[in-house]
Order: sequence, then structure tokens, then C-alpha cells
Amino acid sequence: MTVAIIGYGRFGRALGSLLEEAGIDYRALDPVADVPASRRAGSMRELLTGATRVVVAVPVPRMREVLEAMLPHLRPEQLVLDVGSVKVKPVQAMNEVLGTRVPWVGTHPLFGPLSLAMAERPLRVVVCPNPLYPEAAREARAFYERLGCEIIEQTPEGHDRVMAHTHALTFFVAKGMVDAGSGVDVPFAPASFKALSRTIETVRSDAGHLFTAIQHENPFAREARGHLLHALEAIHHELETIPPEAATPDTPSMELPALETGLPELKETRELIDQLDHDLVELLARRAELARRALRAKAQAGTPVPDPAREEAVIATRRAWATELGVDPEGMEAIFRAILRFSRRAQQTKE
Repeated sequence: MTVAIIGYGRFGRALGSLLEEAGIDYRALDPVADVPASRRAGSMRELLTGATRVVVAVPVPRMREVLEAMLPHLRPEQLVLDVGSVKVKPVQAMNEVLGTRVPWVGTHPLFGPLSLAMAERPLRVVVCPNPLYPEAAREARAFYERLGCEIIEQTPEGHDRVMAHTHALTFFVAKGMVDAGSGVDVPFAPASFKALSRTIETVRSDAGHLFTAIQHENPFAREARGHLLHALEAIHHELETIPPEAATPDTPSMELPALETGLPELKETRELIDQLDHDLVELLARRAELARRALRAKAQAGTPVPDPAREEAVIATRRAWATELGVDPEGMEAIFRAILRFSRRAQQTKE
């Protein structure tokens, strides 16, 4: 398999790293990005010649012009995949430009450079089956599964509706808070805001064009924003009309819906512990992936793998963190020594 990547921005580079880890050869073309010389194609013809998979990783507004530039050099045995964060418009463009001449399928990797840098798992990809080429979705699935991804099949419309009420609204709320000066880190912020602050920072780390794309290119984003603004305005109006002396926790219309009521304290506490333990396991899985990444970097640099000085520095830092938080440093040291052993075993395990 040889993959051609058109567009070597943040996601194109991230995809390239995944391909390298999977042992898949690729070339890339981007007139403005810095493509490594060993991966750089000098022209569209050179890029597409011999490629079996063609990934279009350009902003959605440029999709049509790029597809038209590709078309003279494509062959029927190739498969074209887009990776846009919206699906209705890219699928429409591929249908109109490529049609039945070349197999194609719309996809949306639900991860980005930050997700990969933080070793978040699982990596999920939405694939929108193409009725013109029923086999294309299966080939796309096999391609992403080889990269270690889980696949979700969805129609372009279904995908964009979900993204409008999740992805687009998250960016919308986060940008509003940033513009209002709320997205700042303060030491006395409550835990509820700290969780939201992490979301804001995640959104801010994405490229600026992504905000515009998911708001303007998703045909359902405007409707989702309108519903949210209407709900917020109604809440604001209701708060303004309730006299301060009457605004008690018993005010029915102001109560937040609970996920479940009447849980005994012990049962609720156990459920919270289970959820926290699940989060810890996910974090340890990400740590294992980062440990394997560090091993590969050491191998490339010719650095010795065992690093006792680094491990002792890690232990000392974690003990200090524990002391600051009022947690037993001896117990924390024992936990992190076990984590280091776990990481070493993960480095020895083939992916």
C-alpha cells in the first residue's frame, strides 16, 4: 500500500506519523507546508502515480478545486478518502467531481494532532458508505483499522447533525468564553470550571480555520447554535424574573435534571470510584503508548533505553506532588514504581 496525502497541515502531518508507525509508505504534496524531502512529491502527477489510497486533507472550502486538479491523474483502481470534519459538502463535491470515474468515500477521523500527542485511545473514524461504490467503505475500514482505529459508519447527514450538536457547539461555547475573558486559569477556580477550562484549551489548540469550517460548512450548525442561544436566553430571562429571595434550590424550573435520583450514598460513591478507576485505566493506556513512543525516539537517537536517573527524578517529583496534595508520599512512590514497571513491560510489547 502506498498513500498519497494532499495537504500536509497539522492533520496531514499527524496522519503521516500514524502511517509511519504502521509501516505504510506515503508521499505528500502541499505548496505551502514544509514536507520532509523523503516524503515530498513535486507535482500532482508524481504524488498520485502508483498510490493506492489518496487522502484529501485540505480545508473543506478548497475541496472541489483540489478534486478537479486530481481528476486527470486518478485511476479507477485508486481509492479517494477525504478527512473533513463535516461530511455533507465534501461528499457532495466528490460525487459531482469524481462520480463513478474513481472510487471514493467520505471519512472523518475523530482525533487530531493533540489527541495523538497525548496518546488518547481509542482512535475512532466515521466512514460514510458510498452507494456508488459499496466496496469503498470496506476498503476505507480496512485502511483505518490497519492504523489502529475503530470505525463508525454513518450517513453524511447523520454525521453532520451529530457534529452540529457536539463538535460545533463545543467550539462555539469555548470561543464565546474565551472572547468574554472567561477562559483563564486561576488558582481558586472550582473543579467544575477546571474541567471546562481543559475543554477550552483543547479547542484553542486546534487550527483557526477549523472553527470557521465546522460552523459555516456544517449545514446543521446554525440551527444547533440557534437552539442553544434560545435556551440560554430563556434561562437568562427566567433568572431575571425570579426575585432573589425566591431563588432557592427548590425553584422547580431552575433545577438541573439529575441522571438518577435516590441513590444511596455508598452505591453512589462506589459508582464514582468505578468511573474514576476507568479514567485511570484509560490514562495508563495512554501512558503506555507514550512510553512506546519514547522507546522509538531513543532507538532513532541511539540513546540507551534504561534511564535510572530519569526514573528517580520522576519518583522524586511525584513524591513532591503527593506531599503538596496531602497524600502519603511513600504510598505514591510505590504506585509510581509499579507504573514504571508497567511502562517498561508496555515498551517490550509489540503494538
